[in-house]
Amino acid sequence: MPVMYDSIINEHKAVRESSGVFDISHMGQLFVSGGNAATWLEGLLTNEVATLEPGNAHYTFLLNEAGGVIDDLILYRLAEEHFLLVVNASCIGQDVEWLGKHLEKGITLENESSEWAGLAVQGPRTPEIYTTITEGRTLPSRNGIDNLKHEGERLLICRTGYTGEDGFELFCPAKMASHWWKALLDEGVKPCGLGARDSLRLEMCYPLNGSDLSPVRTPLEAGLGFFVALDKGNFVGSKVLKKQKKEGVSERLMALQLNERAAPPRPGYPVLDQEGTALSVLTSGGFSPNLGEGIALAYLPVDKVQMGTPVFIEVRGKKISAKVVEKPFYRK
Repeated sequence: MPVMYDSIINEHKAVRESSGVFDISHMGQLFVSGGNAATWLEGLLTNEVATLEPGNAHYTFLLNEAGGVIDDLILYRLAEEHFLLVVNASCIGQDVEWLGKHLEKGITLENESSEWAGLAVQGPRTPEIYTTITEGRTLPSRNGIDNLKHEGERLLICRTGYTGEDGFELFCPAKMASHWWKALLDEGVKPCGLGARDSLRLEMCYPLNGSDLSPVRTPLEAGLGFFVALDKGNFVGSKVLKKQKKEGVSERLMALQLNERAAPPRPGYPVLDQEGTALSVLTSGGFSPNLGEGIALAYLPVDKVQMGTPVFIEVRGKKISAKVVEKPFYRK
């Protein structure tokens, strides 16, 4: 995926106002099946697998023993004991290694990442576009899966996304990618790159694995406890998370908005208190086309920083006034 096809601003606005398509073929597809696949996954993922109905998907985490995030992913339940894990491209190898390390008898893990292509279509025009390119089918409900064939080839579609807009992710055999890409462009869907993906997800405060999420940060510190079912029984990392839930976290991923015009804040820029003492560094940062301001995310100490707290972000050696704000930055 290129940084942009046209311009980041134009692509961003296309998704917010009409429709855009992202080539997500770099993402990984891991298939898990077997007689007790659901029970096995229950012990490895944070969200509750038992309540996920066949034909649906949900967001979840793969954790290490310390409760840190190895990967955040979408789990698709294709059938009672047949699952698809759509994982981050940079995590395919370590995910396969980690899952393989915990593999149990009767469970099959297949890495088919090189065989599939993926396209993410996002924006308010999504439902009508889907109906057109599938010749009359209705887009499934939120997180629902549509499993169909085209010219004898299997397609998997789920109504999910990473932008805050309506949308779907279409996975097809790699050889069919150009067919679906062209079909979408013929319907006026705008090609979008990494730049727009980042500005869109940042406006929604959606975390980026490897930046906002890491093996030394837990989902609770990231403010994503909704996707952690601590009452479902033990899973890898649950002991640490239960302790954090009981005692509270010392730092939390918070949203920051600049109070003045400046160069966009970037990951790694220092966050300072009003006395100039370093509090943290940004994990994500950029310009919000919708707000017309710089926005960022950072892990900040909960005993020192609360909603509305004024801070400084050091941008290119200059202290820029900012404040802690509620998530997300973008609201319809």
